[in-house]
Amino acid sequence: MAMIDLPRALRGHPVRPPESGMSRRKGLRERIHLDPWLLGMLLVLMLSGLVVLYSASGQQLDTVIAQGVRFGVALAVMGVLAQFSPTTLMRWSLPAYVLGLLMLLAVELIGDMGMGAQRWLVIPGVIRFQPSEMMKLAMPMMVAAYLSRRELPPRWRDLFVCVTLIGLPVILIGRQPDLGTSLLVASAGLFVILLAGLSWRFILFMIGLAAAALPLLWMNLHNYQRQRVLTFLDPNSDPLGSGWNIIQSTTAIGSGGVFGKGWLQGTQSQLEFLPERHTDFIIAVLGEEFGLVGMLSILLLYLLIVSRGLWLAAEAQDTFGRLLAGSIVLTFFIQVFVNVGMVSGILPVVGVPLPLVSYGGTSSVTLLAGFGILMAIQSHRRLLPR
Repeated sequence: MAMIDLPRALRGHPVRPPESGMSRRKGLRERIHLDPWLLGMLLVLMLSGLVVLYSASGQQLDTVIAQGVRFGVALAVMGVLAQFSPTTLMRWSLPAYVLGLLMLLAVELIGDMGMGAQRWLVIPGVIRFQPSEMMKLAMPMMVAAYLSRRELPPRWRDLFVCVTLIGLPVILIGRQPDLGTSLLVASAGLFVILLAGLSWRFILFMIGLAAAALPLLWMNLHNYQRQRVLTFLDPNSDPLGSGWNIIQSTTAIGSGGVFGKGWLQGTQSQLEFLPERHTDFIIAVLGEEFGLVGMLSILLLYLLIVSRGLWLAAEAQDTFGRLLAGSIVLTFFIQVFVNVGMVSGILPVVGVPLPLVSYGGTSSVTLLAGFGILMAIQSHRRLLPR
């Protein structure tokens, strides 16, 4: 028990008990607004990604350094966003959403082509980026801000507005074409609606509506997108063409066995049988070189990150924070699930990178920006009386 200066207390002066080391550490954590557990797990994931990327890129150190620089920028963005309060973020939701739509329209008009798709905006000599990545955050922020000002569970009129807010960017992204990102953006918005509370009647109605719309969706798919679905159903129908990617990825994962062939010792990746090995199919490199143990380890790390993120989302004390934080974490989970599913052959190939492991700049910045918003929501929560 702390000793109290009795004469000083009797004179009417306030007495402040000595601070413990734990309270000082808590004060530092509150000042920087970063969750140490989540930050630590993200750093471990990024370092693991750099190790795998060195092998997947053909041992090109320049590629690893470039990715490390992007991680540094992404961490800086995360740290900055963590300092803003949820109230500020909610005020930014509409400007961010409108800016994202304008940039998607700019992509439609003057976007840069690459690998048969028009997805990038280029500022000459400065940056080349995908505006669609920005909508993974701007769109759920907008939907969460809209619903937080209304009675929950949402009414049909509010649901119509939310579906419209989601549909506009999804249609523009789908026209690039970028089916994978459009699905992730749609998922981010739908997660906000689901977390707002929906009746089973509405959920079953939406499932039925989606099933009825499948023929229309199929007719509007590009030829290569249809071929991906057919290849998913039977990869061996065109083993040297459209089925090559999935056959080589499953072969690489299976050949790794339990403990793998060893770092830099993979044959499918090092001999360049595996396509897109440093981006969408990088987990096949990990499976071949580190085996089942390596894949389970990275999946366990993802599970811990998602669990910590959901716990932080549950700690939010306002509707906007809970809806947005939950959507960010669940969208991160969906991205991991889709990438692992398509590489292992249980989902069609849709071009979704493995978060913070695949090579890419815009995606890394978006992901860590989302975790920065998550930390901001948790660290700026109102203090309740004990």
